[in-house]
Amino acid sequence: MHVHVYCADGEAKLWLEPHIELAKNFRLSRSQLKQIEQIIEAHHDELKRAWHGHFPG
Repeated sequence: MHVHVYCADGEAKLWLEPHIELAKNFRLSRSQLKQIEQIIEAHHDELKRAWHGHFPG
């Protein structure tokens, strides 16, 4: 289970399980990645529910 994050500066892919972990980074700074990780942590349950709603089974 993962999420893709896109912004004007670049993009990243992060795993949600078994724990939040950076999979790929394209042009985002360490501080941007830290901010993204904090947002994902704050919305982790919501993101997992949305994943399961989009990919049932």
